[in-house]
Amino acid sequence: MDLQQILTKENLVYRGKSKEVYSIPGGKYAGKYALLFTDRATGYIGPDGEPVFDPGRDVVVGSIPGKGAIACKFATWFFELLDKKGIKSHFIDSPADNVMIVKPAKPLGLTPQSPEFEGAAPLENLEFTWRNQATGSFWRRYPFMRPCAKLDILVEAWTKGDSDTLITFESLEQVGVMTKAEISYAVDMVKEIAATVTQAFADKGLHCLDGKFELGRLNDGQIVLIDEISPDVLRVCKGYLPDENGHCTVYHECIKTRLKDGQRSIKAKNQQSADELRRIFVEV
Repeated sequence: MDLQQILTKENLVYRGKSKEVYSIPGGKYAGKYALLFTDRATGYIGPDGEPVFDPGRDVVVGSIPGKGAIACKFATWFFELLDKKGIKSHFIDSPADNVMIVKPAKPLGLTPQSPEFEGAAPLENLEFTWRNQATGSFWRRYPFMRPCAKLDILVEAWTKGDSDTLITFESLEQVGVMTKAEISYAVDMVKEIAATVTQAFADKGLHCLDGKFELGRLNDGQIVLIDEISPDVLRVCKGYLPDENGHCTVYHECIKTRLKDGQRSIKAKNQQSADELRRIFVEV
């Protein structure tokens, strides 16, 4: 397979902030897609005019040499682990350091039912968050909980777009995004993937607090894991010391919360950066 003949302007299907999607017109993987992991990086411009890279931002401000290859290797490592456990995804192969071959899949979503009305918008895709501990937006919504209290891989669905919005599973069924059986299947799948990812980090002496995945439908309608597994959307910490019930015993030393102008924030001192996580699973 000649990647240079695939990664052309004519085959470009989608250009995202950090990845590009190309259709494969012929050869062994005809009808499949190639994901090109680029070195583009999001962030913001600092006071000195220099880019500050931050994966949580949505604006591309520059590039980091080798970032795409490292991200692809990280995702490949986890996709191959899931495949060994029989967990379905769109992953097929990684023929190059920064290229992944995947099956065609449509993100879970819905077109607007009344597009003629001002403000109508599609549900472009869903993200499924899962949580081992009460932190991030979960704690901000439920501040009566102890920070980093144990959760039993709690799964939530969010719409993905200009602003992420929590959506209930009953709503997903009522509006026709997924059937009740599909929702149950998807939640079980996310829990299984989350448990596998959590154990992989535990084997490295780290604890995964939470994360998020995207699911989609293959051409036959089967729901599988799509996009990628990225350290940018995983919260992982070191120094986790649980009690007999799984609650972290060092949260007083690790967690800092703040309430300002009615807005809550929560941070973990022992949380690892995305770059640190990549280097644990990828030889740099």
